[in-house]
Amino acid sequence: IENDTFKTPEFLVRDLVDIVSKNGNLLLNVGPRPDGTIPDEVKATLLDMGAWLKVNGEAIYATTPWKSFGEGPTEVKAGAFHDEETKPYTAEDFRFTAKGTTVYAIGMACPADGKASIHSLGWAHEGNSIPIASVELLGSTGKVTWTQDANALEVTLPAGAECKYAYALKLTPAA
Repeated sequence: IENDTFKTPEFLVRDLVDIVSKNGNLLLNVGPRPDGTIPDEVKATLLDMGAWLKVNGEAIYATTPWKSFGEGPTEVKAGAFHDEETKPYTAEDFRFTAKGTTVYAIGMACPADGKASIHSLGWAHEGNSIPIASVELLGSTGKVTWTQDANALEVTLPAGAECKYAYALKLTPAA
């Protein structure tokens, strides 16, 4: 136990998002100490993940994969024991989930300028099936400004938007 290493909440949240977008499940192994207590580092990680899910869980729970699992430059190494080989996500990396006709675009890193281009959601791409009526940032009452054209869905997050670890955009299609 004294030499245990722990994954960060950031790594685990992003891993969860990536796996769910590909129709998978994340299994976390939490080993208690011999006295049955959970190590403080593990407890803190689980509480952080829970706080993220409290805000963004709508984009994870009871969702299905969308037409495309995601987009972006970061390659995720598949299989066990390749965690260290995956490079950090960028603000160009997105994962997608769906619930009914609603699509969720989950940004895997916060854009420094608050602006994001989601190319899969352009009319000339998979976005041709979802003419968007509204875009919301889960956990925020601030207004997301956006435009959708052939190339991409362009969004600007509200000032001061919370996007710890990852952020989820709820895309509601036109009726």
